[in-house]
Amino acid sequence: MVFRKLPGVSASGMGLRLSQKFVFLLFLSGLVTLCFGALFFLPDSVRLKRIFLSKNENPAVTVGSDNELSKKVPGDPEHLRAGLKGGEGANVKLKVSRKPSVTHGARTVERSVGSRAQDERSPARAQEPAARDDYEAFKKCLLKPALGKNKGTPSDSETLQRREKVKEMMKFAWDNYKRYAWGQNELRPLTRNGHIGNMFGGLRGASIVDSLDTLYIMGLMEEYEEAKEWVQNNLNLISNGEASLFEVNIRYVGGLLSAYYLTGAEIFKQKVVELGEKLLPKPHGLYPNFLSPVSGNWVQHHVSIGGLGDSFYEYLIKSYLMSDKTDQEAKKMYYSAMEAIETNLVQKSPGGLTYVAEWRGGILDHKMGHLACFSGGMIGIGADDGPTEQRQHYLDLAAEITHTCHESYSRSATKLGPEAFRFDAGAEATATRLSDRYYILRPEVIESYMYMWRLTHDPKYREWGWEAVEALEKHCRVDAGFSGIRDVYASTVSHDNMQQSFFLSETLKYLYLLFSDDDLLPLEDWVFNTEAHPLPVIRKTCLQEHGAKHDHGQTDLE
Repeated sequence: MVFRKLPGVSASGMGLRLSQKFVFLLFLSGLVTLCFGALFFLPDSVRLKRIFLSKNENPAVTVGSDNELSKKVPGDPEHLRAGLKGGEGANVKLKVSRKPSVTHGARTVERSVGSRAQDERSPARAQEPAARDDYEAFKKCLLKPALGKNKGTPSDSETLQRREKVKEMMKFAWDNYKRYAWGQNELRPLTRNGHIGNMFGGLRGASIVDSLDTLYIMGLMEEYEEAKEWVQNNLNLISNGEASLFEVNIRYVGGLLSAYYLTGAEIFKQKVVELGEKLLPKPHGLYPNFLSPVSGNWVQHHVSIGGLGDSFYEYLIKSYLMSDKTDQEAKKMYYSAMEAIETNLVQKSPGGLTYVAEWRGGILDHKMGHLACFSGGMIGIGADDGPTEQRQHYLDLAAEITHTCHESYSRSATKLGPEAFRFDAGAEATATRLSDRYYILRPEVIESYMYMWRLTHDPKYREWGWEAVEALEKHCRVDAGFSGIRDVYASTVSHDNMQQSFFLSETLKYLYLLFSDDDLLPLEDWVFNTEAHPLPVIRKTCLQEHGAKHDHGQTDLE
Protein backbone atom coordinates (compact mmCIF):
# COMPACT_ATOMS: atom_id res chain seq x y z
CA MET A 1 0.00 0.00 0.00
CA VAL A 2 1.20 3.47 -0.82
CA PHE A 3 0.00 5.87 1.85
CA ARG A 4 1.72 8.98 3.08
CA LYS A 5 2.36 9.02 6.82
CA LEU A 6 2.38 11.80 9.33
CA PRO A 7 4.45 11.91 12.51
CA GLY A 8 3.31 9.12 14.77
CA VAL A 9 1.26 7.30 12.16
CA SER A 10 2.12 3.68 11.60
CA ALA A 11 3.70 2.72 8.31
CA SER A 12 1.27 -0.14 8.15
CA GLY A 13 -2.17 0.88 6.97
CA MET A 14 -3.45 -2.64 7.43
CA GLY A 15 -4.18 -1.98 11.09
CA LEU A 16 -6.53 0.88 10.28
CA ARG A 17 -10.20 0.18 9.69
CA LEU A 18 -11.79 1.66 6.58
CA SER A 19 -13.55 4.35 8.59
CA GLN A 20 -10.35 5.19 10.48
CA LYS A 21 -8.47 5.66 7.22
CA PHE A 22 -11.38 7.73 5.94
CA VAL A 23 -11.27 10.10 8.88
CA PHE A 24 -7.51 10.28 8.59
CA LEU A 25 -8.03 11.27 4.97
CA LEU A 26 -10.73 13.77 5.97
CA PHE A 27 -8.41 15.37 8.49
CA LEU A 28 -5.74 15.67 5.81
CA SER A 29 -8.27 16.90 3.29
CA GLY A 30 -9.54 19.51 5.69
CA LEU A 31 -6.02 20.82 5.66
CA VAL A 32 -4.69 19.09 2.56
CA THR A 33 -7.71 19.69 0.34
CA LEU A 34 -7.58 23.30 1.42
CA CYS A 35 -3.90 22.85 0.57
CA PHE A 36 -1.11 20.34 0.99
CA GLY A 37 1.00 23.14 2.45
CA ALA A 38 -1.30 23.22 5.48
CA LEU A 39 0.36 20.02 6.67
CA PHE A 40 2.81 22.41 8.32
CA PHE A 41 0.09 23.03 10.90
CA LEU A 42 -0.90 19.47 11.75
CA PRO A 43 -0.84 18.48 15.43
CA ASP A 44 2.16 16.87 16.99
CA SER A 45 2.71 13.13 16.74
CA VAL A 46 1.21 12.37 20.15
CA ARG A 47 -2.10 13.98 19.23
CA LEU A 48 -2.14 12.32 15.83
CA LYS A 49 -1.50 8.94 17.36
CA ARG A 50 -4.29 9.47 19.86
CA ILE A 51 -6.74 10.56 17.16
CA PHE A 52 -6.01 8.14 14.35
CA LEU A 53 -4.42 5.00 15.72
CA SER A 54 -5.59 2.11 17.77
CA LYS A 55 -3.57 1.48 20.89
CA ASN A 56 -1.37 -1.23 19.34
CA GLU A 57 -0.05 0.88 16.45
CA ASN A 58 3.61 1.88 16.29
CA PRO A 59 5.06 5.26 15.31
CA ALA A 60 6.51 5.60 11.85
CA VAL A 61 8.23 7.89 9.41
CA THR A 62 7.94 11.66 9.65
CA VAL A 63 7.21 13.49 6.43
CA GLY A 64 6.43 16.99 5.28
CA SER A 65 4.09 18.16 2.57
CA ASP A 66 3.78 18.92 -1.11
CA ASN A 67 5.24 22.31 -1.72
CA GLU A 68 4.34 23.25 -5.27
CA LEU A 69 0.74 24.36 -5.20
CA SER A 70 -1.49 26.94 -6.77
CA LYS A 71 -5.16 27.56 -7.32
CA LYS A 72 -6.21 28.37 -10.87
CA VAL A 73 -3.21 29.25 -12.92
CA PRO A 74 -3.45 32.01 -15.50
CA GLY A 75 -2.88 30.78 -19.02
CA ASP A 76 -4.31 30.32 -22.47
CA PRO A 77 -8.12 30.19 -22.31
CA GLU A 78 -7.92 26.82 -24.08
CA HIS A 79 -6.07 25.36 -21.15
CA LEU A 80 -7.43 24.03 -17.91
CA ARG A 81 -6.08 25.51 -14.73
CA ALA A 82 -3.27 23.65 -13.08
CA GLY A 83 -3.11 24.99 -9.56
CA LEU A 84 -4.33 27.45 -6.97
CA LYS A 85 -3.64 31.09 -7.51
CA GLY A 86 -0.27 31.24 -9.14
CA GLY A 87 2.37 28.73 -10.20
CA GLU A 88 1.95 25.18 -11.33
CA GLY A 89 0.46 22.41 -9.22
CA ALA A 90 2.62 19.55 -8.06
CA ASN A 91 2.50 16.74 -10.58
CA VAL A 92 2.36 13.08 -9.78
CA LYS A 93 1.91 9.92 -11.79
CA LEU A 94 -0.90 8.21 -9.99
CA LYS A 95 -0.79 4.61 -11.16
CA VAL A 96 0.19 2.47 -8.21
CA SER A 97 -1.70 -0.69 -9.03
CA ARG A 98 -1.77 -3.36 -11.70
CA LYS A 99 -5.41 -4.34 -11.25
CA PRO A 100 -8.34 -2.74 -13.06
CA SER A 101 -10.72 -1.01 -10.66
CA VAL A 102 -13.83 -1.25 -12.82
CA THR A 103 -15.34 -3.95 -14.99
CA HIS A 104 -17.60 -1.84 -17.15
CA GLY A 105 -19.67 -4.64 -18.64
CA ALA A 106 -20.54 -6.21 -15.31
CA ARG A 107 -20.83 -2.75 -13.68
CA THR A 108 -18.86 -3.96 -10.69
CA VAL A 109 -16.26 -2.07 -8.71
CA GLU A 110 -13.00 -3.55 -7.47
CA ARG A 111 -10.38 -1.98 -5.25
CA SER A 112 -7.05 -1.31 -6.90
CA VAL A 113 -4.35 -1.63 -4.29
CA GLY A 114 -2.89 -5.00 -5.11
CA SER A 115 -3.82 -8.06 -3.06
CA ARG A 116 -6.01 -6.01 -0.74
CA ALA A 117 -8.67 -5.64 -3.44
CA GLN A 118 -11.06 -8.17 -1.99
CA ASP A 119 -9.81 -8.08 1.60
CA GLU A 120 -11.20 -4.60 2.26
CA ARG A 121 -14.61 -4.87 0.69
CA SER A 122 -16.01 -7.54 2.98
CA PRO A 123 -14.86 -5.77 6.17
CA ALA A 124 -16.33 -2.58 4.74
CA ARG A 125 -19.70 -4.27 4.34
CA ALA A 126 -19.43 -5.75 7.83
CA GLN A 127 -18.81 -2.31 9.27
CA GLU A 128 -21.67 -0.58 7.46
CA PRO A 129 -23.91 -0.39 10.58
CA ALA A 130 -21.04 1.07 12.59
CA ALA A 131 -20.22 3.48 9.79
CA ARG A 132 -23.84 4.61 9.70
CA ASP A 133 -23.71 5.19 13.46
CA ASP A 134 -20.63 7.34 12.98
CA TYR A 135 -22.29 9.34 10.20
CA GLU A 136 -25.28 9.95 12.45
CA ALA A 137 -22.88 11.08 15.18
CA PHE A 138 -21.31 13.51 12.72
CA LYS A 139 -24.72 15.00 11.90
CA LYS A 140 -25.43 15.51 15.60
CA CYS A 141 -22.34 17.68 15.82
CA LEU A 142 -23.58 20.13 13.19
CA LEU A 143 -25.05 23.27 14.70
CA LYS A 144 -27.68 23.46 11.96
CA PRO A 145 -29.06 21.10 9.30
CA ALA A 146 -26.76 21.18 6.28
CA LEU A 147 -29.55 22.12 3.87
CA GLY A 148 -31.32 24.45 6.26
CA LYS A 149 -34.93 24.44 7.37
CA ASN A 150 -36.28 24.79 3.84
CA LYS A 151 -33.24 24.09 1.65
CA GLY A 152 -32.26 27.74 1.85
CA THR A 153 -35.32 28.92 -0.07
CA PRO A 154 -35.43 32.74 0.06
CA SER A 155 -38.65 34.40 1.14
CA ASP A 156 -38.79 37.21 -1.44
CA SER A 157 -39.95 36.33 -4.93
CA GLU A 158 -37.25 38.21 -6.86
CA THR A 159 -34.39 36.43 -5.09
CA LEU A 160 -36.18 33.11 -5.52
CA GLN A 161 -36.56 33.71 -9.27
CA ARG A 162 -32.88 34.53 -9.52
CA ARG A 163 -31.95 31.38 -7.64
CA GLU A 164 -34.17 29.32 -9.93
CA LYS A 165 -32.39 30.86 -12.91
CA VAL A 166 -29.02 29.73 -11.55
CA LYS A 167 -30.47 26.25 -11.04
CA GLU A 168 -31.66 26.25 -14.66
CA MET A 169 -28.14 27.22 -15.78
CA MET A 170 -26.72 24.29 -13.84
CA LYS A 171 -29.20 21.87 -15.37
CA PHE A 172 -28.49 23.23 -18.85
CA ALA A 173 -24.73 22.86 -18.35
CA TRP A 174 -25.15 19.37 -16.89
CA ASP A 175 -27.57 18.12 -19.55
CA ASN A 176 -25.22 19.15 -22.34
CA TYR A 177 -22.22 17.62 -20.60
CA LYS A 178 -24.22 14.40 -20.23
CA ARG A 179 -25.34 14.45 -23.86
CA TYR A 180 -22.00 15.24 -25.51
CA ALA A 181 -19.19 14.47 -23.05
CA TRP A 182 -20.45 11.94 -20.50
CA GLY A 183 -17.62 10.30 -18.61
CA GLN A 184 -14.98 12.64 -20.00
CA ASN A 185 -13.53 15.47 -17.95
CA GLU A 186 -15.10 18.50 -19.53
CA LEU A 187 -17.45 19.55 -22.30
CA ARG A 188 -16.42 21.39 -25.46
CA PRO A 189 -19.75 23.06 -26.18
CA LEU A 190 -19.02 24.50 -29.62
CA THR A 191 -17.81 21.25 -31.15
CA ARG A 192 -20.15 19.20 -28.93
CA ASN A 193 -17.63 16.69 -27.75
CA GLY A 194 -15.67 15.85 -24.63
CA HIS A 195 -12.26 16.88 -23.40
CA ILE A 196 -9.95 14.68 -21.32
CA GLY A 197 -6.66 16.58 -21.17
CA ASN A 198 -3.64 15.51 -19.16
CA MET A 199 -4.24 17.31 -15.87
CA PHE A 200 -5.73 14.28 -14.11
CA GLY A 201 -3.34 11.59 -15.32
CA GLY A 202 -5.98 9.58 -17.11
CA LEU A 203 -8.70 9.93 -14.49
CA ARG A 204 -12.09 10.63 -16.05
CA GLY A 205 -15.36 12.24 -15.06
CA ALA A 206 -13.99 15.42 -13.46
CA SER A 207 -17.21 17.30 -14.23
CA ILE A 208 -19.25 14.50 -12.66
CA VAL A 209 -17.31 14.36 -9.39
CA ASP A 210 -17.05 18.15 -9.25
CA SER A 211 -20.84 18.46 -9.69
CA LEU A 212 -22.02 15.94 -7.10
CA ASP A 213 -22.53 18.38 -4.23
CA THR A 214 -23.83 21.18 -6.48
CA LEU A 215 -26.53 18.91 -7.90
CA TYR A 216 -27.48 17.70 -4.43
CA ILE A 217 -27.60 21.18 -2.91
CA MET A 218 -29.77 22.46 -5.77
CA GLY A 219 -32.20 19.58 -5.42
CA LEU A 220 -31.45 18.18 -8.88
CA MET A 221 -31.88 14.68 -7.54
CA GLU A 222 -32.30 12.80 -10.81
CA GLU A 223 -29.06 14.29 -12.04
CA TYR A 224 -27.37 13.62 -8.70
CA GLU A 225 -28.40 9.96 -8.87
CA GLU A 226 -26.97 9.72 -12.39
CA ALA A 227 -23.69 11.12 -11.11
CA LYS A 228 -23.66 8.81 -8.10
CA GLU A 229 -24.31 5.76 -10.29
CA TRP A 230 -21.42 6.75 -12.55
CA VAL A 231 -19.09 7.10 -9.57
CA GLN A 232 -20.12 3.68 -8.27
CA ASN A 233 -19.87 1.83 -11.56
CA ASN A 234 -17.44 3.74 -13.74
CA LEU A 235 -15.03 5.85 -11.72
CA ASN A 236 -11.77 4.09 -12.48
CA LEU A 237 -9.13 5.23 -10.02
CA ILE A 238 -6.21 3.69 -11.87
CA SER A 239 -4.18 6.27 -13.72
CA ASN A 240 -1.09 5.75 -15.82
CA GLY A 241 -0.28 9.33 -16.71
CA GLU A 242 1.19 12.44 -15.19
CA ALA A 243 -1.34 14.40 -13.15
CA SER A 244 -1.57 17.49 -11.02
CA LEU A 245 -1.65 16.07 -7.51
CA PHE A 246 -3.24 19.24 -6.25
CA GLU A 247 -6.00 19.37 -8.85
CA VAL A 248 -6.86 15.70 -8.34
CA ASN A 249 -7.04 16.43 -4.63
CA ILE A 250 -9.27 19.51 -4.70
CA ARG A 251 -11.62 18.15 -7.38
CA TYR A 252 -11.81 14.39 -6.88
CA VAL A 253 -10.98 14.04 -3.18
CA GLY A 254 -12.84 17.21 -2.27
CA GLY A 255 -15.83 16.31 -4.41
CA LEU A 256 -16.13 12.79 -3.00
CA LEU A 257 -15.66 13.94 0.59
CA SER A 258 -18.29 16.64 0.39
CA ALA A 259 -20.71 14.25 -1.33
CA TYR A 260 -20.26 11.78 1.50
CA TYR A 261 -20.76 14.32 4.26
CA LEU A 262 -23.83 15.79 2.61
CA THR A 263 -25.49 12.47 1.77
CA GLY A 264 -23.95 9.71 3.90
CA ALA A 265 -23.62 7.49 0.81
CA GLU A 266 -20.91 4.93 1.60
CA ILE A 267 -19.75 4.63 -2.01
CA PHE A 268 -18.24 8.11 -1.81
CA LYS A 269 -16.40 7.19 1.36
CA GLN A 270 -15.02 4.00 -0.16
CA LYS A 271 -13.89 5.77 -3.31
CA VAL A 272 -12.22 8.63 -1.51
CA VAL A 273 -10.26 6.28 0.75
CA GLU A 274 -9.13 4.31 -2.29
CA LEU A 275 -8.04 7.45 -4.08
CA GLY A 276 -6.42 8.86 -0.97
CA GLU A 277 -4.21 5.80 -0.62
CA LYS A 278 -2.84 6.54 -4.07
CA LEU A 279 -2.30 10.24 -3.45
CA LEU A 280 -0.47 10.06 -0.15
CA PRO A 281 2.89 8.32 -0.64
CA LYS A 282 5.91 8.82 1.64
CA PRO A 283 8.64 11.08 0.19
CA HIS A 284 10.83 11.58 3.31
CA GLY A 285 10.15 15.26 3.87
CA LEU A 286 10.90 16.92 0.53
CA TYR A 287 8.65 16.48 -2.44
CA PRO A 288 9.86 16.02 -6.00
CA ASN A 289 7.24 16.70 -8.63
CA PHE A 290 6.94 13.22 -10.11
CA LEU A 291 6.10 9.74 -8.88
CA SER A 292 6.87 6.61 -10.89
CA PRO A 293 3.72 4.71 -11.89
CA VAL A 294 5.66 1.44 -11.79
CA SER A 295 7.71 1.57 -8.60
CA GLY A 296 5.76 4.13 -6.59
CA ASN A 297 9.06 5.93 -5.93
CA TRP A 298 9.73 9.62 -6.35
CA VAL A 299 11.75 10.29 -9.52
CA GLN A 300 13.42 13.22 -11.28
CA HIS A 301 14.59 14.76 -8.03
CA HIS A 302 13.27 18.18 -8.85
CA VAL A 303 11.97 19.91 -5.72
CA SER A 304 10.28 23.27 -5.92
CA ILE A 305 8.31 25.54 -3.62
CA GLY A 306 7.20 27.85 -6.43
CA GLY A 307 3.63 29.04 -6.65
CA LEU A 308 2.55 28.83 -3.00
CA GLY A 309 1.81 32.54 -3.11
CA ASP A 310 -1.42 34.01 -1.92
CA SER A 311 -3.27 30.71 -1.66
CA PHE A 312 -1.19 29.78 1.34
CA TYR A 313 -2.99 32.42 3.42
CA GLU A 314 -6.38 31.00 2.48
CA TYR A 315 -5.26 27.68 3.91
CA LEU A 316 -4.20 29.28 7.18
CA ILE A 317 -7.56 30.84 8.00
CA LYS A 318 -9.56 27.89 6.70
CA SER A 319 -7.45 25.41 8.68
CA TYR A 320 -8.19 27.46 11.79
CA LEU A 321 -11.92 27.58 11.06
CA MET A 322 -12.14 23.90 10.18
CA SER A 323 -10.46 22.97 13.45
CA ASP A 324 -13.42 24.57 15.26
CA LYS A 325 -11.07 27.47 16.00
CA THR A 326 -8.66 25.35 18.00
CA ASP A 327 -5.63 25.54 15.69
CA GLN A 328 -3.96 28.50 17.32
CA GLU A 329 -0.79 28.17 15.29
CA ALA A 330 -2.67 28.59 12.02
CA LYS A 331 -4.54 31.56 13.48
CA LYS A 332 -1.36 33.26 14.64
CA MET A 333 0.35 32.73 11.29
CA TYR A 334 -2.65 34.01 9.35
CA TYR A 335 -2.98 37.31 11.20
CA SER A 336 0.77 37.80 11.14
CA ALA A 337 0.68 37.24 7.39
CA MET A 338 -2.24 39.66 7.01
CA GLU A 339 -0.20 42.35 8.71
CA ALA A 340 2.65 41.77 6.26
CA ILE A 341 0.28 41.72 3.26
CA GLU A 342 -1.19 45.06 4.26
CA THR A 343 2.22 46.57 4.83
CA ASN A 344 3.74 45.40 1.55
CA LEU A 345 1.06 44.51 -1.00
CA VAL A 346 -2.21 46.34 -0.35
CA GLN A 347 -2.30 49.53 -2.43
CA LYS A 348 -4.71 52.36 -3.22
CA SER A 349 -5.03 53.52 -6.81
CA PRO A 350 -5.23 57.21 -7.78
CA GLY A 351 -8.93 56.62 -8.38
CA GLY A 352 -9.42 55.26 -4.88
CA LEU A 353 -9.56 51.52 -5.62
CA THR A 354 -7.96 49.16 -3.10
CA TYR A 355 -6.05 46.28 -4.68
CA VAL A 356 -3.49 43.62 -3.81
CA ALA A 357 -0.36 44.08 -5.89
CA GLU A 358 2.21 41.42 -6.69
CA TRP A 359 5.81 41.34 -5.49
CA ARG A 360 8.39 40.31 -8.08
CA GLY A 361 12.03 40.20 -7.12
CA GLY A 362 11.79 43.09 -4.72
CA ILE A 363 9.75 45.23 -7.11
CA LEU A 364 6.05 45.92 -6.67
CA ASP A 365 4.00 45.02 -9.75
CA HIS A 366 0.73 46.94 -9.77
CA LYS A 367 -1.26 44.05 -11.18
CA MET A 368 -4.09 42.02 -9.64
CA GLY A 369 -5.26 38.72 -11.08
CA HIS A 370 -8.83 37.46 -11.20
CA LEU A 371 -7.53 34.63 -9.05
CA ALA A 372 -6.58 37.07 -6.30
CA CYS A 373 -10.18 38.26 -6.10
CA PHE A 374 -10.89 35.37 -3.77
CA SER A 375 -9.08 37.44 -1.13
CA GLY A 376 -12.11 39.63 -0.47
CA GLY A 377 -13.97 36.61 0.83
CA MET A 378 -10.91 35.25 2.63
CA ILE A 379 -10.29 38.46 4.54
CA GLY A 380 -14.00 38.71 5.27
CA ILE A 381 -14.35 35.29 6.88
CA GLY A 382 -11.23 35.96 8.94
CA ALA A 383 -12.35 39.37 10.19
CA ASP A 384 -14.37 38.24 13.21
CA ASP A 385 -11.51 36.33 14.82
CA GLY A 386 -8.86 39.01 14.42
CA PRO A 387 -7.71 41.40 17.15
CA THR A 388 -10.72 43.27 18.49
CA GLU A 389 -9.52 46.64 17.28
CA GLN A 390 -8.88 45.25 13.77
CA ARG A 391 -12.12 43.39 13.12
CA GLN A 392 -14.06 46.20 11.47
CA HIS A 393 -10.94 47.22 9.57
CA TYR A 394 -10.60 43.73 8.08
CA LEU A 395 -14.25 43.66 7.08
CA ASP A 396 -13.87 47.08 5.44
CA LEU A 397 -10.73 45.91 3.64
CA ALA A 398 -12.58 42.83 2.37
CA ALA A 399 -15.38 45.05 1.07
CA GLU A 400 -12.92 47.40 -0.66
CA ILE A 401 -11.11 44.57 -2.44
CA THR A 402 -14.41 43.00 -3.51
CA HIS A 403 -15.53 46.38 -4.85
CA THR A 404 -12.33 46.63 -6.90
CA CYS A 405 -12.92 43.18 -8.37
CA HIS A 406 -16.46 44.21 -9.27
CA GLU A 407 -15.01 47.24 -11.03
CA SER A 408 -12.87 44.94 -13.16
CA TYR A 409 -16.15 43.43 -14.37
CA SER A 410 -18.16 46.63 -14.77
CA ARG A 411 -15.40 48.34 -16.83
CA SER A 412 -15.46 45.69 -19.58
CA ALA A 413 -17.80 45.56 -22.56
CA THR A 414 -19.14 42.17 -21.53
CA LYS A 415 -19.41 42.96 -17.79
CA LEU A 416 -17.15 39.97 -17.13
CA GLY A 417 -13.71 40.32 -15.65
CA PRO A 418 -10.34 39.78 -17.35
CA GLU A 419 -7.74 37.27 -16.22
CA ALA A 420 -5.63 40.11 -14.82
CA PHE A 421 -5.99 43.87 -14.51
CA ARG A 422 -3.55 46.66 -13.82
CA PHE A 423 -3.20 49.92 -11.94
CA ASP A 424 -0.41 51.75 -13.76
CA ALA A 425 0.17 53.93 -16.82
CA GLY A 426 -3.28 55.40 -16.31
CA ALA A 427 -5.03 52.03 -16.11
CA GLU A 428 -7.52 51.37 -13.33
CA ALA A 429 -8.85 47.82 -12.90
CA THR A 430 -8.51 47.05 -16.62
CA ALA A 431 -6.36 44.64 -18.60
CA THR A 432 -3.70 46.38 -20.65
CA ARG A 433 -2.26 43.29 -22.33
CA LEU A 434 -4.04 41.19 -24.93
CA SER A 435 -2.93 38.04 -23.12
CA ASP A 436 -4.86 39.08 -19.97
CA ARG A 437 -8.24 39.81 -21.56
CA TYR A 438 -9.83 36.39 -21.47
CA TYR A 439 -12.43 34.95 -19.06
CA ILE A 440 -12.74 31.19 -18.56
CA LEU A 441 -15.85 31.04 -16.34
CA ARG A 442 -13.82 31.72 -13.20
CA PRO A 443 -15.54 31.87 -9.79
CA GLU A 444 -13.34 34.02 -7.53
CA VAL A 445 -15.20 37.31 -7.82
CA ILE A 446 -18.56 35.63 -7.26
CA GLU A 447 -17.03 33.68 -4.38
CA SER A 448 -16.27 36.97 -2.63
CA TYR A 449 -19.78 38.26 -3.38
CA MET A 450 -21.23 35.22 -1.64
CA TYR A 451 -19.05 35.57 1.46
CA MET A 452 -19.62 39.31 1.71
CA TRP A 453 -23.37 38.83 1.39
CA ARG A 454 -23.31 36.30 4.21
CA LEU A 455 -21.21 38.61 6.39
CA THR A 456 -22.95 41.94 5.76
CA HIS A 457 -26.29 41.33 3.99
CA ASP A 458 -25.57 44.38 1.88
CA PRO A 459 -27.97 43.98 -1.08
CA LYS A 460 -25.36 45.24 -3.56
CA TYR A 461 -23.62 41.85 -3.48
CA ARG A 462 -26.73 40.10 -4.73
CA GLU A 463 -27.14 42.78 -7.39
CA TRP A 464 -23.53 42.31 -8.49
CA GLY A 465 -24.09 38.56 -8.60
CA TRP A 466 -27.13 39.03 -10.80
CA GLU A 467 -25.10 41.25 -13.14
CA ALA A 468 -22.71 38.32 -13.50
CA VAL A 469 -25.59 35.92 -14.23
CA GLU A 470 -26.87 38.21 -16.98
CA ALA A 471 -23.39 38.54 -18.47
CA LEU A 472 -22.83 34.78 -18.40
CA GLU A 473 -26.17 34.21 -20.09
CA LYS A 474 -25.53 36.82 -22.76
CA HIS A 475 -21.91 36.12 -23.60
CA CYS A 476 -20.98 32.62 -22.39
CA ARG A 477 -24.11 30.57 -22.99
CA VAL A 478 -24.06 28.79 -26.32
CA ASP A 479 -26.37 26.19 -27.84
CA ALA A 480 -24.72 23.25 -26.07
CA GLY A 481 -23.42 24.60 -22.76
CA PHE A 482 -21.31 27.46 -21.46
CA SER A 483 -17.98 28.60 -22.84
CA GLY A 484 -15.26 30.98 -21.78
CA ILE A 485 -14.51 34.00 -23.97
CA ARG A 486 -11.22 35.29 -25.36
CA ASP A 487 -11.66 39.04 -24.88
CA VAL A 488 -13.97 40.59 -22.29
CA TYR A 489 -13.56 44.00 -23.96
CA ALA A 490 -14.81 42.90 -27.38
CA SER A 491 -18.42 43.68 -28.22
CA THR A 492 -18.56 40.57 -30.40
CA VAL A 493 -17.24 37.68 -28.34
CA SER A 494 -15.07 34.77 -29.44
CA HIS A 495 -15.60 31.60 -27.42
CA ASP A 496 -12.83 29.28 -26.25
CA ASN A 497 -14.94 26.09 -26.54
CA MET A 498 -14.48 24.89 -22.96
CA GLN A 499 -17.00 24.39 -20.17
CA GLN A 500 -14.67 24.09 -17.21
CA SER A 501 -15.61 21.65 -14.46
CA PHE A 502 -15.07 24.40 -11.88
CA PHE A 503 -17.90 26.36 -13.51
CA LEU A 504 -20.28 23.67 -12.24
CA SER A 505 -18.50 23.15 -8.95
CA GLU A 506 -17.77 26.74 -7.98
CA THR A 507 -19.23 29.52 -10.12
CA LEU A 508 -22.79 28.21 -10.21
CA LYS A 509 -22.67 26.91 -6.63
CA TYR A 510 -21.55 30.27 -5.24
CA LEU A 511 -24.27 32.03 -7.26
CA TYR A 512 -26.89 29.62 -5.93
CA LEU A 513 -25.73 30.18 -2.36
CA LEU A 514 -25.70 33.94 -2.93
CA PHE A 515 -29.41 33.81 -3.72
CA SER A 516 -30.23 31.37 -0.90
CA ASP A 517 -30.86 31.89 2.80
CA ASP A 518 -27.81 31.68 5.01
CA ASP A 519 -28.84 28.38 6.58
CA LEU A 520 -28.02 26.49 3.37
CA LEU A 521 -24.52 25.23 4.19
CA PRO A 522 -24.10 27.65 7.12
CA LEU A 523 -20.57 28.95 7.56
CA GLU A 524 -20.63 27.92 11.22
CA ASP A 525 -20.58 24.27 10.13
CA TRP A 526 -18.91 24.19 6.72
CA VAL A 527 -15.64 25.32 5.20
CA PHE A 528 -15.35 25.45 1.40
CA ASN A 529 -12.20 24.03 -0.11
CA THR A 530 -10.46 25.58 -3.10
CA GLU A 531 -12.93 23.92 -5.48
CA ALA A 532 -15.95 25.10 -3.42
CA HIS A 533 -16.56 21.63 -1.98
CA PRO A 534 -18.00 22.05 1.53
CA LEU A 535 -16.19 20.15 4.27
CA PRO A 536 -17.43 20.04 7.86
CA VAL A 537 -15.95 21.83 10.83
CA ILE A 538 -14.33 19.10 12.96
CA ARG A 539 -15.76 19.25 16.47
CA LYS A 540 -13.64 16.53 17.95
CA THR A 541 -15.06 16.61 21.47
CA CYS A 542 -18.60 16.34 20.17
CA LEU A 543 -17.66 13.47 17.86
CA GLN A 544 -16.12 11.62 20.78
CA GLU A 545 -19.23 12.15 22.87
CA HIS A 546 -21.62 10.96 20.17
CA GLY A 547 -19.48 8.45 18.30
CA ALA A 548 -20.45 4.79 18.22
CA LYS A 549 -18.04 2.88 20.47
CA HIS A 550 -15.80 0.18 19.08
CA ASP A 551 -12.58 -1.49 20.18
CA HIS A 552 -12.23 -0.66 23.87
CA GLY A 553 -14.28 2.52 23.72
CA GLN A 554 -12.55 4.16 20.77
CA THR A 555 -14.78 5.63 18.08
CA ASP A 556 -14.30 5.25 14.35
CA LEU A 557 -14.38 9.05 14.19
CA GLU A 558 -11.40 9.22 16.47
